[in-house]
Amino acid sequence: MKNTEAILVVPGTMEIKEAPVPEPKDDEIILKVEYVGICGSDVHGFESGPFIPPKDPNQKIGLGHECAGTVVRVGSKVTKFKPGDRVNIEPGIPCGKCKYCLEGHYNICPDVDFMATQPNYRGALTNYLCHPENFTYKLPDNMSTMEGALVEPAAVGMHAALEGGARLGKKIVILGAGCIGLMTLQGCKSLGATDIIVVDVMPKRLEMAKQLGASEVINGMEEDTIQRCKELVGELGADIVFETAGSQITAKQAPQIVARGGKIMIVGTIPGEVPIDFLKINREVKIQTVFRYANNYPMTIDAIASGKFDVKSMVTHIYAYQDVQKAFEESVNCKKDIIKGVIKIDDAQ
Repeated sequence: MKNTEAILVVPGTMEIKEAPVPEPKDDEIILKVEYVGICGSDVHGFESGPFIPPKDPNQKIGLGHECAGTVVRVGSKVTKFKPGDRVNIEPGIPCGKCKYCLEGHYNICPDVDFMATQPNYRGALTNYLCHPENFTYKLPDNMSTMEGALVEPAAVGMHAALEGGARLGKKIVILGAGCIGLMTLQGCKSLGATDIIVVDVMPKRLEMAKQLGASEVINGMEEDTIQRCKELVGELGADIVFETAGSQITAKQAPQIVARGGKIMIVGTIPGEVPIDFLKINREVKIQTVFRYANNYPMTIDAIASGKFDVKSMVTHIYAYQDVQKAFEESVNCKKDIIKGVIKIDDAQ
């Protein structure tokens, strides 16, 4: 077995370097990685470095956390998996001991070790990696490892839809039709919602939103988003507004679209401060942030395997591992064309 890993040498430059084959702990599996999704946080890391910079300037930084592949070895205490099993992994390893973990909200564990970020910055762009059995999931026979890699962003959308209370009869507006916006759309649909408006400024993304089941789409560059939303959902506003674009502009629009007693779900990572006119929402409107996911992987895998969630159609670009630099450069420069990019890891020798 031979291992390599793609490392962020400096912002804007990725290099594939030789790496030791990892040795699993008793409760870990060794995964032969086959596909890695390119997340918006990875693109940000490529451009500017990680959201949370390492304290040590010599820290090795890997990118990628959406991955799936095949088990090649297991630790001595692993009982759920065997070599040859097709699996994906949940990339955050919480402490399991703190208040949040014990209450089931392990996604907000302050000591979580999440891939491609602090404290260890280990990325999924590698041939082999080790991962705990408890955060590894077997894929159904009818589900590809590429689809398995995309369970991670799909789980974000599912978690957002669940936290927002999406269901049949709710009027929903999703601001942003990037990967997470489209995953949120599908999460809402899988929970029974049918009246879902999606807003974006890129025609290709809006076309995909229509294909995936949006009842209406709005091009924010061509129409007044707030006015058009009110025309479609009624003057009372939307029951749930999901901000998934990570934009100050859409964050400011959300309070003008939501109904009295409704919910604003902040799913995107919004830089800087966003002024909120609370006089516009002081009728028991709830504002909630959404952070990753917790306990959502099994149901998300089932939703994809059953056809309720279509992640395969969202993949517009597949890159070879050796083209990792090109993959990130195009993710930065070709955002109008790329809905979801994935990297196919070469077979290791």
